[in-house]
Amino acid sequence: MSIEAVIFDIGNVLIEWQPERYYDRVIGENRRRAIFDTVDLHAMNDRVDRGENFRDVIYETADQHPEIRDDIRQWHDNWIEMASPAIDHSVRLMRALQGKGVPVFALTNFGVESFAYAQTKYDFLSEFDRAYVSGHMKVIKPDADIYAQLEADCGIAPERLLFTDDRIDNTNAADARGWKTHLFEGPQGWADRLVFEGLLSREDAV
Repeated sequence: MSIEAVIFDIGNVLIEWQPERYYDRVIGENRRRAIFDTVDLHAMNDRVDRGENFRDVIYETADQHPEIRDDIRQWHDNWIEMASPAIDHSVRLMRALQGKGVPVFALTNFGVESFAYAQTKYDFLSEFDRAYVSGHMKVIKPDADIYAQLEADCGIAPERLLFTDDRIDNTNAADARGWKTHLFEGPQGWADRLVFEGLLSREDAV
């Protein structure tokens, strides 16, 4: 059965998302480990991804831990440095698919304000045929509802969707709904899958 739309996750698929790497660089690994052991910053970020205000959530969390307030605030103030750089080969694949007339969607755990900010830095984030952003949808992957909302909106049968994500819990949730999936472990493997599915030629997928 032919694919009617290809769906990209964004973090670690189109843009590197490595907060730990950022903190290791600016404050050192030992201090970063101590901070992350004290405060679940990824759970904090999940609140943003569910639609709470980007700055408010991070600054509120920082104020609860005055001894590391400035470190936590960096999650907001220097966020774009954590969400970088772009994964250029993946961006080329996205544009190659669209050049062949294949609709490309995003399905991403991303805050409302942080996604809008990222769009000012990465032009390709404004090029999706449809962008399903968790902050607007008020639910994050791998909750089944986010996949159901996408299906209801686009009207494409699950078995005609091809989805790539770097987290296996997210691809497993899509598998359970009948989507075709690819666990993203690097752009070359994704390129090979797109060629295998007949969506791109080898030349297109470079």
